[in-house]
Amino acid sequence: MTNLERLRAALREESLEGFLITRPEDRFWVSGFSGSAGTIFVTMSQAALLTDSRYTEQAALEAPAFEIIRSSSRSDMLPNLLVNSGAARIGFDPSYATVEWFERLRRQAPGIDLVPDAAILPKLRACKSRHEIEIMARAASIADDALMSVLQNIKVGMTEREVAIELEYIMRKKGAERTAFDIIVASGKRSSMPHARATDKLIEEGDLLMIDYGAQLGGYCSDATRTVVVGRATEEQRRIYELVLEAQMAALEAIGPGKDCAWIDSVARKVIDSAGHGGDFGHTTGHGVGLAVHEKPSLSQDAAGTSLCPGHVVSVEPGVYIPGWGGVRIEDLVAITDDGYRNLTSVPKQLMEIG
Repeated sequence: MTNLERLRAALREESLEGFLITRPEDRFWVSGFSGSAGTIFVTMSQAALLTDSRYTEQAALEAPAFEIIRSSSRSDMLPNLLVNSGAARIGFDPSYATVEWFERLRRQAPGIDLVPDAAILPKLRACKSRHEIEIMARAASIADDALMSVLQNIKVGMTEREVAIELEYIMRKKGAERTAFDIIVASGKRSSMPHARATDKLIEEGDLLMIDYGAQLGGYCSDATRTVVVGRATEEQRRIYELVLEAQMAALEAIGPGKDCAWIDSVARKVIDSAGHGGDFGHTTGHGVGLAVHEKPSLSQDAAGTSLCPGHVVSVEPGVYIPGWGGVRIEDLVAITDDGYRNLTSVPKQLMEIG
């Protein structure tokens, strides 16, 4: 079943006669079109992609199953397309639509019931096909190989920014389209910031060095984190590292089809809480990854009642972050299978001392 067919089946279940798609990742998922501008309109018998003159030729090549309609803000074809489609209940994602867009379309397409539905496409995209998972596995392999190369060359006196640039260069040289996100490189006390941006700070002897990295390939993302020590690790660094590793391994042991996402989060959190560092673990245990680096499902307390199923791809990334001292995060990317999971991340997890 193609993604377009999967979407139509989901629309039937929701009693919708059509759907408007504007989010770039959703456009790509349903059509293959990778341009930065366009709107897709799908009914049970129609599939149209509206885009401007910059992308009409590209759209015809990438989305052969779709009618390509040249459109612009000055001569918008969308209202007439909706009115002439015969569809009365048309869904859209309110999380990626402005109030101005909604109100204008409602005025210009009278008689159409525009139904907000933010769940259909995230739910469909969350369950990956074997083909999608293989692309993500290749992206993860590219990123992991690049990290291992970079770790061999990190020296005291390099800047965080130099490490990030080198890692991106090697990933792209190995075939990545781009990085999946801005690479996080945080050293020393700065590693206590989970999403610290790489800066010109010099890497020093004894620093914890946290690197959160990912490659994009075929539109799909990978995501992983490793924390190393530049030089010799102290007893405290080893203690915190082993604590985070214990929490991560406990979460991995808990993962599998049918397992509740909030329960998996609680398994990792319990390990860290019991060591007195519950207040130092502020983010979720993990999140879905795919065409975007943050997708459904989430391994968090907010996801109680949501169960993992085969095809979900999630990060598993507990961490401990102590302001004024530093932080440790260990993150793998795993694909849920019929009987467990497949780990797409291959970088060793024992504490590495480098430099």
